[in-house]
Amino acid sequence: MVRRKTIIVLTITFMVTLMVSAFSYLYISQILRLRIDNADESATQLTRQLAYAVENDPPDFSSTRVDTTDPLAVQRAIAEYLQTDVDLNNMLQSARGSWIFVMDAAIIGPDGKALLHTDANMVGKVMPPRPDFQRVLSARFPEQLRIIYGPPAVYDVSYDLHLRGEPFGAVRIGVSPVFLEREINLKIMHSLYFSIAAIFASLFLSAGISNLALGPLKEISRNLDSMAAGDSAELASDSSRHDEYGLVTLKIANLGRQIRDSKEIFSALKDNVDQLMSKLQDGLMLFTRDSRVVLVSAPVEGFLGRPRGELLGRTVDQILDRNSRLGAALLDAFERRWPLSQREFEAAGGRRVQVSLDFVQEKNSQIGALLIMRDAESVRRIGDEIEMSRRLSASGRLTRGVAHEVKNPINAIVLHLQLLQNKLAQQEPDTRRHMDIIESEIRRLDRVVQTLVDFTRPRNLRLETVDFRRLLDDVAQLAAPDAEQHGVTIHRQRADDPLLVKVDLDLMKQALLNVVINGVQAMPGGGTLTIAARREDHAVVAEVSDQGAGIPQEVQDKIFELYYTTKKDGSGIGLAQTYQILQWHYGSVDFQSTEGSGTTFRFHIPAAESNEPGASEDVAETSSRRRA
Repeated sequence: MVRRKTIIVLTITFMVTLMVSAFSYLYISQILRLRIDNADESATQLTRQLAYAVENDPPDFSSTRVDTTDPLAVQRAIAEYLQTDVDLNNMLQSARGSWIFVMDAAIIGPDGKALLHTDANMVGKVMPPRPDFQRVLSARFPEQLRIIYGPPAVYDVSYDLHLRGEPFGAVRIGVSPVFLEREINLKIMHSLYFSIAAIFASLFLSAGISNLALGPLKEISRNLDSMAAGDSAELASDSSRHDEYGLVTLKIANLGRQIRDSKEIFSALKDNVDQLMSKLQDGLMLFTRDSRVVLVSAPVEGFLGRPRGELLGRTVDQILDRNSRLGAALLDAFERRWPLSQREFEAAGGRRVQVSLDFVQEKNSQIGALLIMRDAESVRRIGDEIEMSRRLSASGRLTRGVAHEVKNPINAIVLHLQLLQNKLAQQEPDTRRHMDIIESEIRRLDRVVQTLVDFTRPRNLRLETVDFRRLLDDVAQLAAPDAEQHGVTIHRQRADDPLLVKVDLDLMKQALLNVVINGVQAMPGGGTLTIAARREDHAVVAEVSDQGAGIPQEVQDKIFELYYTTKKDGSGIGLAQTYQILQWHYGSVDFQSTEGSGTTFRFHIPAAESNEPGASEDVAETSSRRRA
């Protein structure tokens, strides 16, 4: 016990000593820095005053014998004038007497000789160079101490002179920092006395603190025994072998293990929940009994226009605004504890959102609430896609049955038509032309039926991992002749990194080509067709944008239907085929169109992982194509 108290006392004393030493170091360094700055400022001001006196009282040599056209003669005349200037000499002498740090002052001529000097013996002599006082000013604290306590030295503070617009020597003041030694010694003594007093005070203070800190540990140990349920008896039997601090350490260790186990379980659950929440498309908020948010999914940020960090821990009335329809409805529901079911509101940014609110029950009491927010446009789009799939599926089943029933009669008609042609060819030769027309139309009908059969027949996809950029290049190359004929320029926006997808190359190329050709044909007067692709999360997104007249609003819901077309010579199969191919690849296709501004078709295709078989070869092939 004594040893532990001794450690506490010595530790506190050592920390106080370090702190006092650090503060003393800073205090003395700041004092020294301030005094050196004052000396530099005063010396600089003196040099400027002397320079001002010299530069603003130039002699007039117009009435003398001095040849003013000779610069050397003028300089000699000015030097003689300055040496006899009584006021200037008095200022020079007073500079040394007024400041204890000024060792000497001089006015130096252009030849480096002293014109005036506080030491009369130096007049007319070349002034030896001395170190600049800026060296002392910019030095660190240890270096400044070495200069002050080292051998005496004089440093120069100088100012260049200009007379009649020409350089003329300098004003030089010698400064000695040794004058600071006495003042610094006094500050060091004060700091030393203060440090000794603080160290002794810390010894007594740390002794009292150690007694106060270690005294209640037995009581803390008893309280922890009651917290550690079944282990208290075992720990109490070992109490004779531990001091108070040791008992507390044992109890804390036991509690720490329990908390650590709980924390590991909680962390694992939290990671799983966070991973699940990050993949949700719906906004989800979980509230406690007192309507406080404890769980928020990422899409909520877009619906409410606030980051998740601002939502967690806040109550529902702090999050929602009653002035909005959404906020008023939800706040009323929380106050009355009434659930909401599929109510549609306008959220942040003008987005339409479907809201559902359910209250969680446990033993006939509400323990929380779950708020689900869905993008209404996404819900409608998914519903439209489901309806379209349902229609295509129903149409496929019907088409297969009709095709089967129609194809056999067609074959029989063709067979008997050929027999009839052979008989009538000899008896009535003029009927040959009519028979040929009938045969041509029947064969065209047969091709239509075959197209229906092919469209509804399940396909075995030949999947391979390819770079989607290469696929876009191939499509653009195939569409180039048609684009050139219509005066359309195809502009490609290539991504820097490979866009790997696992698709049936021929089918996906056909799906893209259908949309590209439609975009080219939508601009009979010419324009630009833009093809772009990028990576978004786990999907590759491709966009085909034209500058045509756009798709009328009233027909936008029908363009993916089989045999629906707005072209005079269109078949109505291309876009339905594109839609079907994207579904086969677990992707989707949608569009945005504005009448008069053009249409943008957007493809979403699941991205392939870079480590799938064939991916590395495809990336290498793309890289070689780029280098070529």
